[in-house]
Amino acid sequence: MQLKQSSKMASGTLIFSLMAGYSIVYMDKNMISTAIIPISEQYHLDSGQTGIIMSAFFLGYSLMQIPSGWLADKLGAKRVLMASMAIIGLFSYMFGLANGLAFFIAVRFFAGMGHGGYPPSCSKSIAENFPQERRTFMQSLILSTSGIGGILAFTLGANLVSANWHLAYGVLGTLYLLACLCIFIFVPSKPRQPNVDNAPGEKKIGFLQVLKNRNVLVLFLAMLLLNILLYGNISWMPTYIKTTFHLSITQAGLLLSFNAIFQTVATVFAGQLLSKFFLGREKQAIFGATVLSAILVIGFVLSRNIWVSLLLLILVSCVSMVAFTGIFTWPHKIMDPHIIGSSIGIINTGGTLGGFLAPMIIGFLVKAASGSFVWAFTFMAAASIAAGLMVLFVKIRK
Repeated sequence: MQLKQSSKMASGTLIFSLMAGYSIVYMDKNMISTAIIPISEQYHLDSGQTGIIMSAFFLGYSLMQIPSGWLADKLGAKRVLMASMAIIGLFSYMFGLANGLAFFIAVRFFAGMGHGGYPPSCSKSIAENFPQERRTFMQSLILSTSGIGGILAFTLGANLVSANWHLAYGVLGTLYLLACLCIFIFVPSKPRQPNVDNAPGEKKIGFLQVLKNRNVLVLFLAMLLLNILLYGNISWMPTYIKTTFHLSITQAGLLLSFNAIFQTVATVFAGQLLSKFFLGREKQAIFGATVLSAILVIGFVLSRNIWVSLLLLILVSCVSMVAFTGIFTWPHKIMDPHIIGSSIGIINTGGTLGGFLAPMIIGFLVKAASGSFVWAFTFMAAASIAAGLMVLFVKIRK
């Protein structure tokens, strides 16, 4: 009995540590969108330049996703998790000291490389320490940190940015180091679960074979297109709300934190919805969610009433998370178990490339439209519909 309770406590502290680290990661992704407002004012940057700063992060993120997954396999998840937290913490401190466009771009690029190590090593740690029947639930808890990070970014982060953006990144760097300490203490160095790789003598599936898998490539493109909507929202929403409704950074952050609460709840329920009501009908669920998201985005950008806009934003966040969760978890249902790790790594790389393209393209669209966001949000809506059309090409074996 005592051994069972000890095992439950160890599992609880492990998942808490992984979720804490992921929450800080998502806080970072969201906080840059508020920090960029005083930074652009202080250094006289236009929307195209600020878009490049935000996109640089996702370029580094994309480049390190697959190599970091390989390192996690070779060195163990714990080492890569700790290295990731330490690297991002260092560059968070450096971002607070940055004082020019090139410096901002370089620091965010290297911070993105640090971030690239966290998702694959986090998934690796879940696989190493939880039985197969519990991994889906644990993964859904990890995905819910996107909303938790948003809440932190738009409450604590927005208030710190409003007071002093240099201080905000000093605090963020410290939170990363605390997360690194939690991982060091609570994440086991040796796996608790048996090896789930190919059995001895069984032929391994090569990485090139995974790249040739039709469904991997289709979902790679679908995730890229969907993340143009998701990260376009994350990157530019504070600027849009502040300028459109003439709010302060703190007021905009409060509205967005309210939205993040609904996003957190929606992420948890999306997994339940897809595993029960839409089981076997994932294609219809994802396509419907992407089309509905696009309609809501158009309604949002045309609205000039702050409360109607907030309602539409909440609906966009909730519905788009159904599509995101559907694409992220689908490989577990339709692909060979031996290529799940590599498949998800490639699909996630598509997502981070979408994150790289979105802030930059939207920044230049806003600049070309003389500050109007209508064409930028129309572009995001079109990308969402394209993502839905892409999943129709997924081939499901009968």
